[in-house]
Amino acid sequence: MTSIEIASLPNAIVDAQALSRRMADKRLAVFLDYDGTLTPIVERPDDALISPGMRAVVRALARRCTVCVVSGRDRTVVQQLMGVADLIVAGSHGFDIWSPDGGAIERDEGARFTELISRVTEALRNRTHDIAGALVEPKKSSVALHYRLVAEEDRPRIKAIVDDVLTSEQGALKVTPGKMVYELQPKIDWDKGKAVLYLLDALDLDAADVVPLYVGDDITDEHAFQALHGRGIGVLVADPADPETAGRSTAAEYALRDTHEVEMFLDGLARSAA
Repeated sequence: MTSIEIASLPNAIVDAQALSRRMADKRLAVFLDYDGTLTPIVERPDDALISPGMRAVVRALARRCTVCVVSGRDRTVVQQLMGVADLIVAGSHGFDIWSPDGGAIERDEGARFTELISRVTEALRNRTHDIAGALVEPKKSSVALHYRLVAEEDRPRIKAIVDDVLTSEQGALKVTPGKMVYELQPKIDWDKGKAVLYLLDALDLDAADVVPLYVGDDITDEHAFQALHGRGIGVLVADPADPETAGRSTAAEYALRDTHEVEMFLDGLARSAA
């Protein structure tokens, strides 16, 4: 599988006809990241509230096909921010999967790592308390260290602290870099891509007449783009002019520039599936 430069990706709205041909006579299963996809990236995670327009579009699409939210956020936090309680949500990068119907679909990969995550959260708080702008976000199955508000000269300290914590835990952790954030997770073979494949199987959507479509913006979403390569469609939300995406390659096939285009794109999907 080859990765390509973001600037080379066709726009999913401009190339809507080509996408429609791929989805013709197929069932659609849509997987959506939250931050940077359904809501713009903000300085403080608590401010990432979905707009009424985006919420309405997601609801409309969910009435016509399977829609799952796959986020690095805690699953319950995503549900609160969205104000939507009837969608399947895979929180903590897929470590915590919840369905409104309950049953066998639900899965909690991170349940046995509570003590580890608690210890790491405390260590990060103790080590970063004197760094202005550093924000430790504890989650059910991971802990995120945000440094978007940290002064440029202090950012090497953030990286050094993360490296030290990884070393002290002797291989029990893995770190996933994101947009001005380091995500520390238990070191097990599980990510957003595996969560998506698991959901396709659990929902009986692993079939030739189903087209899985994943929309996401972050580095962690690359696992999902890679997992669906050759059998689904990956749409990356990224502005090639944004310094945070400069030089990045992706396994996605299409792009959308921002959350406004995401809303337009999802609205088009909902209308075409009606």
